[in-house]
Amino acid sequence: MIKHVGHGGIHRRIAINVGAGYLPGINTIITGTSQAAGQLGWEIFEIRDGFEGLLQPDRYPDGGLLTLSPQLAAIQDPSEGGTLGQAPRVDPFHDTTLINGGVDRSDEILKRLKDENIDALISVVGNQGMNILYKLHRKGLHTICIPKSIENDIPSTSVSFGFNSALSFTIEMLGRARQAARSARKIAVVEVIGEQAGWLALQAGIAISADAVLLPEIPCNLNMLASRLDEKISPKRPYGLVIVAEGVKLFKKPYEDKSVSTRIVSLPPEATGEATEQVMIPSEKTAETLAGELQLLIDRETYPLVVGPWARGGTPTAVDLQLGMAYGAGAIQALKASKNGVMVAFVPPEIQYVPLEEVINKVRSVSANSEFLKIAGSLGIYFGNFSSKKTLQSEEVKK
Repeated sequence: MIKHVGHGGIHRRIAINVGAGYLPGINTIITGTSQAAGQLGWEIFEIRDGFEGLLQPDRYPDGGLLTLSPQLAAIQDPSEGGTLGQAPRVDPFHDTTLINGGVDRSDEILKRLKDENIDALISVVGNQGMNILYKLHRKGLHTICIPKSIENDIPSTSVSFGFNSALSFTIEMLGRARQAARSARKIAVVEVIGEQAGWLALQAGIAISADAVLLPEIPCNLNMLASRLDEKISPKRPYGLVIVAEGVKLFKKPYEDKSVSTRIVSLPPEATGEATEQVMIPSEKTAETLAGELQLLIDRETYPLVVGPWARGGTPTAVDLQLGMAYGAGAIQALKASKNGVMVAFVPPEIQYVPLEEVINKVRSVSANSEFLKIAGSLGIYFGNFSSKKTLQSEEVKK
């Protein structure tokens, strides 16, 4: 059992680690954590590669757990992804990497932290990591979580760390795609990150004034999308820009060419109002599939582009630099206040602390009453043809 963290004036030993999923600027969180802990006279330790530094210490020259001084943290390059690495996509409650796969190694983690006299753990994690840390918390771990997500799909916080940097880069790349489409007189179909939530596609689409933005929350009628694009394209504007999140659901009336290699499944009649329409789920790349389908429907040249993975790198924006420092310092303030099993949340203009049980197994998705959705609609951006009340849910529980 990890011992209780009490008054901030007592000397403490705190560890920090990072969950799976690369994004720029993690070092700012580490710096914020270290500097705030230094003000209290606390020690900070970095765990290499999630929990690997604890479970496999022999793999690391430094043993997998190393001391981080405020002075060392202050000189770290904020554009780096993180000096301590990130976790592999492995659940320590069901570790399949060993010969006898499916082993629960959670007790090993708790024992190593206890042996190292670690009082509490700060973890920079996404949705999956939140679930893992909650289960460890239930077993006795004193934990504070910091939300990181390019999709901005973590509930109870307005902005997850990393989203603003990804959004800035995505907007820049979409601007270039639109310039290329204008020069080539084609329709650019650009795929962006967004498997469960469409915030990146939606906000970037508003910024760049796209013709259409396709979100995971709103199934899109391809026939209507093609018709809208065909109406907008003219000799004076012989190009188009469609932004598509990778998790989008597409449907259309089936056509007679049976050679197209996409998976077709039935769409519930109550969702479309027409039993003849069907859902088309891309079998591989979303942008490539969608571009091919649009070209068949409107007989205009299209070209697909995937910018999603590139948004995970680069230099963090000023917003994320500030947010990272605030999240790191906020985690230390939570421990100073004897909080446990909570996530640091940015709820403008405040930093708040949300119990992990209110965060796990949920997704912050684009809701029907989203102001961003209303703004995009007022700009003439096309999404789909379903009733928003039937297709959009806020913080949807994962099935």
